[in-house]
Amino acid sequence: MTPIAPLPAATSGISADTSRLKSSDNLDQAGKKFETIFTGMMLKSMRQAKLADPLFDSKAIDTFSEMQDAQVAKTMADHTPLGIGKAMTDFLSKSQRDLNAATADPPK
Repeated sequence: MTPIAPLPAATSGISADTSRLKSSDNLDQAGKKFETIFTGMMLKSMRQAKLADPLFDSKAIDTFSEMQDAQVAKTMADHTPLGIGKAMTDFLSKSQRDLNAATADPPK
């Protein structure tokens, strides 16, 4: 019986290319996406609190509310961010600079 060779990284879903991790544009996009997800989760939690009973309750209204909350979260992250995405971006870029400095100047 012939042993099966492992799949190359490109076909197994794991990329060996790490150059995209060093791009500040990618880091900024990740910060915006994180901000959008965080704001969306916050809006969803607020909607689940059910501070008042709705006048009309249906699945269609629930679906529309979820779509509306997703759009509001994206708009908030783009125009009036809470700042958590920027904090994450700043932290990651600082650690990336520290990592780059450590690899550029190895200890002697």
